[in-house]
Amino acid sequence: MLLAAVQVPTLRKSAKTTAWTDRGIASVSSHGGISFTKEFDMKQVKLGSQGLVVSAEGLGCMGMSAFYGPSDEQENLSTLARAIELGVTFFDTAEIYGPFKNEILLAKAFAGKRDKVLIATKVGSEVSDSGERGPVNGTPAYIRKAIDRSLKHLRTDYVDLYYLHRIDPKVEIEESIGALKELVQAGKVRYIGVSEAAPATIRRAHAVHPLTAVQTEYSLFERSPESNDVLKTVRELGIGFVSYSPLGRGFLTGRLDASALPADDFRKSMYPRLAEENIASNQAIVDRITRVATQKGVTPGQIALAWTIAQGTTPIPGTRRIKYLEENVAAADITLSDGDLKALDDAAPVGAAAGTRYSEAGMAALNH
Repeated sequence: MLLAAVQVPTLRKSAKTTAWTDRGIASVSSHGGISFTKEFDMKQVKLGSQGLVVSAEGLGCMGMSAFYGPSDEQENLSTLARAIELGVTFFDTAEIYGPFKNEILLAKAFAGKRDKVLIATKVGSEVSDSGERGPVNGTPAYIRKAIDRSLKHLRTDYVDLYYLHRIDPKVEIEESIGALKELVQAGKVRYIGVSEAAPATIRRAHAVHPLTAVQTEYSLFERSPESNDVLKTVRELGIGFVSYSPLGRGFLTGRLDASALPADDFRKSMYPRLAEENIASNQAIVDRITRVATQKGVTPGQIALAWTIAQGTTPIPGTRRIKYLEENVAAADITLSDGDLKALDDAAPVGAAAGTRYSEAGMAALNH
């Protein structure tokens, strides 16, 4: 339903036009992108073909508890609450984030709101009860242990989507998926998925129990799912695709200053694309994307998110701050023309980014 055409204050004074949509009012700024003048009602979309319906854009929660330096719990809780207000229903976590701290944070944020949220968590990167990290573990015994622990930390009886975080090459995928299938039958899990899996593995997994989603890094910075047949495979099988790091670890926002990252931010030492030998080339990609975004009247981060949605995927950008959450959420209302898509394809073609997306050890765990 269209909102009444009333004048209300905008969040950014630089807004130059107003876009009226069936999901609220958004003001379009030549510098600040799209911001909110009233509550925004995020559209809901089918994720895969098994029945799960999620917000068109989710929220990746990892950075609130791990890998990106220190964070403020109250700020995280406020951001999570605002996400729910804006119609975000799809929240992504994992037992390894913290470890456990992120799941515990979400339990606190979602107390009394379980019916308003869809929780996706993951298993497969082994963690002891004391929080010590181990190797990838896709054994049925570990999967059964991990789900009970996650349910305890999340303070819920079930999770909506449970992924294999990484594929264990020592365990047949049929065994791992068989264990996930048992969890569905037991009512502990509603839907299942895999993350960073090869096309052949996706097919084998899907044959044991229908997958709802495959989660893989995908952005204008990382387009390998187009060239390694992962996107082709999920589209053929009717599996949803969840894009993590859709903002290229923050680089695609145009705001990232690598020199200012805290010492315990993993991007400081374990993200080759920010390495000295690669950063100039990658910044050039961001600059080209920024020019396209400026012509559109949105931010580079917003056009990057709109691009992932235009590819038929569900992005889960992460942030700890309300102002960036609102900027990200507004991207779901951006429509890209054929000309916009062509300009972005020219600005950031497949394989353009310099450097790998993980360290050597991280790369070794992908695409099994």
